[in-house]
Amino acid sequence: MRPSGFSLVQLENPKLLTLEDAMAARAKLRNAGKKLVLTNGVFDLLHTGHLYYLKEARKLGDALFVAINSDASVRELKGPARPVMTEEQRAYALGALWFVTGIVIFREKRLVPEIRVLRPDIYCKAGDYTLDKLNPEERTELEKCGADIKFLPFLPGFSTTSLIERIRQAGEI
Repeated sequence: MRPSGFSLVQLENPKLLTLEDAMAARAKLRNAGKKLVLTNGVFDLLHTGHLYYLKEARKLGDALFVAINSDASVRELKGPARPVMTEEQRAYALGALWFVTGIVIFREKRLVPEIRVLRPDIYCKAGDYTLDKLNPEERTELEKCGADIKFLPFLPGFSTTSLIERIRQAGEI
């Protein structure tokens, strides 16, 4: 469901890439000897924890690609009330960040096809993840392509779920 009047605005986002465009951009990076960092997530209601994490992730390489869950996969993972922002809106917000190089929307439940074709040099997640918490299929694909798997510090107290709850509570005041 789009907010009223949304269809009247065209959100230009040159960083939002099809998988084919991301593959071409990845090839250029590889040919130039540059390292690609890949991360993924929902990134609904961009907050301080997201910003800190993504900025730190970019420091690990020359380019940062962010794969975001499609709206349908977010509903499957988080429930029918999510996402709060559409995939296009979430991609637009991420595209405004200087440290994000490219954004890909993934439509499957898992990131395996994207990992397989992008073959990142580095894959990272926030520190609330561990090797054991990574999806086994994704981990296997990362290991096959030789990606260095990194876990960045997690800022406690910053989550979209807790932010939504705080907004709800603020609305009741």
